[in-house]
Amino acid sequence: MLDQIRNTTDALIAALNAFDVEAALALFTRETIIDDPSTGHRFDGHDGIRDYVERYFAGYHTVTALLSHEPLGEHRARARVDFTGDFGHEIGRLDITVNDAGLIVRIDADLE
Repeated sequence: MLDQIRNTTDALIAALNAFDVEAALALFTRETIIDDPSTGHRFDGHDGIRDYVERYFAGYHTVTALLSHEPLGEHRARARVDFTGDFGHEIGRLDITVNDAGLIVRIDADLE
């Protein structure tokens, strides 16, 4: 499962960097939640994920680079990431939880 979480993380970063909303959505369950206090919002389901990707990744031309990937349990991992874009530069974390199929069910995101 840890390899699956890493593969899902890599696929998510690739989709975000390509601003490919559909590829990103394919990695999430329909009930996914992204809680991102740095934006002041929580994003629910595919509609929320679409808004998140379009607004904060495509909208700001955000490029994400994986700095580290740490297991937090059988179905969870923390990705430390470097964000650059029209907003400048930030370091953040994505605590990613996946189901048995490797689809993302939750991301707790924040900036360092």
